[in-house]
Parts: sequence; C-alpha cells; structure tokens
Amino acid sequence: MLIGFTACESSNSVKNERTSDPVSDAEMIATMQAQIDLGLAQKSAWRKHWSEKIGNFDASFFDLVFTDSIDAMEMPEKNPILEGDPLFPYQIPHPEGNGTMDIYSYKVEAQESLDHPFLNPDSEVIWYRLDGMRERLLFMGPSGMFEDGLWLTSQDFLVLGYLQEEAGFRPMVWLIDLETHRFSQFRMNQALVDYPQESYLDAKLKSVDLASDGF
Repeated sequence: MLIGFTACESSNSVKNERTSDPVSDAEMIATMQAQIDLGLAQKSAWRKHWSEKIGNFDASFFDLVFTDSIDAMEMPEKNPILEGDPLFPYQIPHPEGNGTMDIYSYKVEAQESLDHPFLNPDSEVIWYRLDGMRERLLFMGPSGMFEDGLWLTSQDFLVLGYLQEEAGFRPMVWLIDLETHRFSQFRMNQALVDYPQESYLDAKLKSVDLASDGF
C-alpha cells in the first residue's frame, strides 16, 4: 500500500511518530478529525466536488498517516501576487493580518505574458509573512495536488488535495501547526480510478481558464 510520503518533500525525512499512550493518541486524532470536519464544512465546494465522484464523506473517512516536523525553507521574499494578478483573489489572508497563504502561484502559471495559463507538475504551500519572509511549508511533486486550504485559527492551517497511488486518486488532508512547525497527513480510505486532475482548480479559479491546458 502506498501512502504518498512524497506529499511533503520539504522535510529531510518522514517519521511515523506516536506517543506511548494510546489514550493520548486517540484524543489527538479525535481533535484533528474535529478540525478536518470544521474544514470540510467551510470548504463545502471541495467536499461536494469529491462527494459527487466518491460518495458523501466526513472526517471519519480519513486516517492519520504520519506527523512530521517542517523544514520551512525560510527566505526573504515579499509576496509577488499583487492586486490585479489573476491569482490575487485566491490568496488566503492570515486571520490576524500576518501575511497570506498561497497554494496556487507555484502550481498555476497565469502571467499576462502567457497566451494560456497552464499547470506546473509540482505544488507548494507558501506562507508570505508580514515581516517580508517567505516560508515553504509543504511541497508535492506530480503525484498529487494541493487543491484548497483555509485558516482554522491564527496558527492552524488546513490543506485539501489528493495523491495518486496504485489504487487511484485519493483525497488527502494536511493539518499544519505553525506554532510548532509540524504537520499531520491524513488519507481517505477510498480512491478513484479516474480523476480529471485539473477539475477542481478549473472550477475554483474563475479568473484563470485552465479548461484546455492539456494537463
């Protein structure tokens, strides 16, 4: 069974980490599943998109794969996605004003100089902080895609997407704790044999036409 460890290649290694207390483990997972349910309720378009293909689901359909630390690859860089950029409406501002989260600009090439937008094979989750620093929190190669995200709190960010495995295309959830710089990856217990890989982004990014990008 493949569990998609390439979903976050920013960390040096992937470790299966569990506490020694099974009760603490169960409480931790229950807390994170409550966060996932909150995210699914707020991102109803993503939930509906996948439910139409895989059937209705909630957080109980997702199993914890692993929890790992984040090598954030921090560097000075101001957010290049400014007002007027076709991707500007899809930035995700920090709830307390500490910059913005960006999950599309690395994936989607949509500059005015291009005849037609297109998708890069890789994806990143980037936090452009108010202090002018850029943090890469998650990276994924062509085995999947980050499709949506939201702030749950000022320190907790949830990412929704999928991984392609032997079984097919599997919905995934990543919970990022920015205070501890750790993330947890959850995988759905069901997968699709066929899935149009750009379908959710094409529906969400109204100002970016991906319909004929051939990805």
